[in-house]
Amino acid sequence: MSSHNDIATLTSIVRSMQQAHRDAGPADAALRRDRLERAVRLILDNHQALASAMSDDFGHRSAYQSLVADVATTVKSLRYAIDHLAGWMSPETVEPPLSGMTTEIQRQALGVVGVISPWNFPINLAFGPLAGVFAAGNVALLKPSELTPRTSQLLAELVGRYFSPMELGVVLGDAEVGAAFSALPFDHLVFTGSSAVGRHVMRAASANLVPVTLELGGKSPVVVAPDADIVVAAERTMTVKTFNAGQICVSPDYVMMSAARIDAFAAAARSFVARALPTIQANPDYTAIVSPRHYERLTALIDDAREKGAQIAPLSPTGEPALDPKTRKIGPTLILGATDAMRVMQEEIFGPLLPIRAYADLDEAIGYINAHPKPLAAYYFGEDPDLRADFAARTTSGALVFDDVMTHVSIETLPFGGVGASGMGAYHGKHGFERFSHARPVVTQALDGGAGLRLRAPYADKIDALRAALV
Repeated sequence: MSSHNDIATLTSIVRSMQQAHRDAGPADAALRRDRLERAVRLILDNHQALASAMSDDFGHRSAYQSLVADVATTVKSLRYAIDHLAGWMSPETVEPPLSGMTTEIQRQALGVVGVISPWNFPINLAFGPLAGVFAAGNVALLKPSELTPRTSQLLAELVGRYFSPMELGVVLGDAEVGAAFSALPFDHLVFTGSSAVGRHVMRAASANLVPVTLELGGKSPVVVAPDADIVVAAERTMTVKTFNAGQICVSPDYVMMSAARIDAFAAAARSFVARALPTIQANPDYTAIVSPRHYERLTALIDDAREKGAQIAPLSPTGEPALDPKTRKIGPTLILGATDAMRVMQEEIFGPLLPIRAYADLDEAIGYINAHPKPLAAYYFGEDPDLRADFAARTTSGALVFDDVMTHVSIETLPFGGVGASGMGAYHGKHGFERFSHARPVVTQALDGGAGLRLRAPYADKIDALRAALV
């Protein structure tokens, strides 16, 4: 564990890990499996303490949400890697151009992978990438978020118990430490966070030609088609918008539908929240906003939207305040009549606010999405297969989910990642193993060396045949 922000000291740590990694030689399947299993044990042995630390950091966080998203889902990712490790490690044989030659692709560990993880899912987004990192035979250095200091401190202590510092280390510190961390000479760097910070991370990493995986965010749209079941669309959208109080990178950031259906959507959303969360402020199932600064940012988004003509529709129970600075809980809030002049449509929300925009038709909705940065996810409700296919073909997003929201993130057979402004590179399952490996081509030449003879001079006896082949 380190809290140094001196780049020379941090560089020394990375160089020491790289040297130890080289000296140890390639990690065999048994060592990779052992590291993955220790990561599982760390989380399961200490899940109650981790959930408690996360709740303390948030002011209050639903224990169920912590156990589902940060414990169970992360353990599932690690165990999936354990179960499939042997197959992933097997060289991939490819067809050679000539008989007698053999060609294959071997996956080689990169070395030391840096992981900068955010506060919203502090265990999942630290240990989730480690499933692929460890499976590929690498070691890692973590920089957890300073916005969840108790969780980060506990994580550093636990990592020190379960891993040697040359296998997995933790660097603690503020944004200044994070900036220094992103400039270190890693063999690969993973960053999860905002697009704005992602630009700085990529710029810092480029000085050492460090390849990056950037898991960013953006404004993930929900499009409700004319043939969609409006109740299903509202309930499934609000399920995720209320999970972790909307503090999720793939949370729905705005909804588009025909003007005639907005009242029905709002009524269905209100009915759903009333059933799922009959109280908000005292409800242990509802999570607080992580910090006073983030709380104030969200309330400022509401005020800005109201001042610019939006109708603010809190879905909190009757008799309860829509928001409370003491608890830092903001109830689910619809923002009707949202326009691009409002900050809530310009910034990633990362909270339980949901702007709703009207469209004239699906072409307008598609045009709107395409006129903005590519989102991390897009969600579409509607049954017509032709309309679905048209939406899929004409939009680009990190992921696309039909008739649900966020389902893709826990499916280990699918890559998870963004595109354009929402990120680059993807991991999860085999995609993570491949992301954190070097695909090295390996060729064994035939005994007669036939493939190379065409390059030997003299060329007079070869050129006519070559010219004939080029016609």
